[in-house]
Amino acid sequence: MARTHNFSAGPAALPTEVLAQAAQEMLDYQGSGMSIMEMSHRSKTFVDIAAQAEQDLRDLFGVSDDYHVLFLQGGATGQFAGVPLNLTGSDDTMDFIDTGAWSKKAIKEAGKYCQVHVAASSSASNYDHIPASACWQLSSDAKLLHVCSNETIGGVQFQEFPRHATLVADMSSDILSRPVNIDQFGLIYAGAQKNIGPAGLTVVIVRKDLCGSARSITPTFLDYAVQADADSMSNTPPTYSWYLAGLVFQWVKANGGLAGMQAQNKAKADLLYDAIDASNFYSSPVAKADRSAMNVPFTLADAALDADFLVGAEAREMFNLKGHRSVGGMRASIYNAVPLESVQALVNYMSEFENERG
Repeated sequence: MARTHNFSAGPAALPTEVLAQAAQEMLDYQGSGMSIMEMSHRSKTFVDIAAQAEQDLRDLFGVSDDYHVLFLQGGATGQFAGVPLNLTGSDDTMDFIDTGAWSKKAIKEAGKYCQVHVAASSSASNYDHIPASACWQLSSDAKLLHVCSNETIGGVQFQEFPRHATLVADMSSDILSRPVNIDQFGLIYAGAQKNIGPAGLTVVIVRKDLCGSARSITPTFLDYAVQADADSMSNTPPTYSWYLAGLVFQWVKANGGLAGMQAQNKAKADLLYDAIDASNFYSSPVAKADRSAMNVPFTLADAALDADFLVGAEAREMFNLKGHRSVGGMRASIYNAVPLESVQALVNYMSEFENERG
């Protein structure tokens, strides 16, 4: 069966090898006569799957025993509340670097539970860059500093992370795409539906000393200490998503680990950005220094041609290229599982379209 070129921002492409293995094991997981999604999360079979997935993720990032690794529900949006409820008091301050739509949502949600301070923002320029750290106005008493490592909609990405006593990062759209020094962070959270697996699962990597002081109003399933004590099974976890995430972790390991992913992602991003920069017909709205290797927005010289471009793309089996409704234009999301061949097909089509319409 032929696979299309899927540039969806999320839920996004999964590795073909992972899907093939999951399909093979769908009806009968290793002779059990059951699908993973039918098993008790307390069964030895699933507990072993969960433990292996956690160990593989720890191996990939080099996560020490100083951190809990949690597999939770609620999406990254749930952690917009989970972080302040677990790590701050109502009078504490969270600093934010506002770099796009997801930063903005996190700021709004955190404001329900603690004091928020926007230390820097690029909203005035339509989020086309990450504010230079020299311009940040950090609070002297902030409990946390929050960043979104990669803004899926706007296509800006932190190339380096700031130093802070308790740095928190939403890594939903670039986790597993490059090596990261976990020890630099107090907490990382990521929705699964970009680079990890299906929607419905959220990974939280949190330093152990930050746990145990959740407010009394914190929902139990969001309490990091409670979930850590229960091996992420205080409530029934999203078992099938967890299983698929484990398969993805193994696929990443087999394909060079995080360094291998970074090299492949750079090759894809360079190919696409070079095509955009070499053209007078296409343009990137993002400052070069802050361009994302995961989400590549671009515009055509004449927006009236957008619909025709998309029709032609779909005729060539290229899907989900329409830009977010708040931005317009096009957006190619080229996560880990998107092969170089798909990016090459897009670049070829872009050249063809420009020659015909430019």
